[in-house]
Amino acid sequence: MNKFMRILVLFDIPVKTKYQRHVASKFRHFLLKDGYYMLQYSVYARICNGPDAVEKHRQRLMGALPDNGSVRMVVLTEKQYEAIDVLVGRYLPEEKAYDTEHVSFF
Repeated sequence: MNKFMRILVLFDIPVKTKYQRHVASKFRHFLLKDGYYMLQYSVYARICNGPDAVEKHRQRLMGALPDNGSVRMVVLTEKQYEAIDVLVGRYLPEEKAYDTEHVSFF
């Protein structure tokens, strides 16, 4: 059985010119279309079912990178993700933990 994992994408893309804003918006829309949700500004996350899915989404991400700025990817196990403390703010519904013992795939 595969373990659920989370991909975190952290980015800082310049938005000083109209073209830069367009590039940043295009990257953000790619993330949303590819199943990521906004964890906080410039930090997006998505859940994957194991290392194979992580690699598939890593390759998709590599194909959508902007030419400028900084983009980082962090992969966490579900257990590591659950250990994140929200110090100010609240958990989003998209952040709920997936219990691999109770999820069935058909």
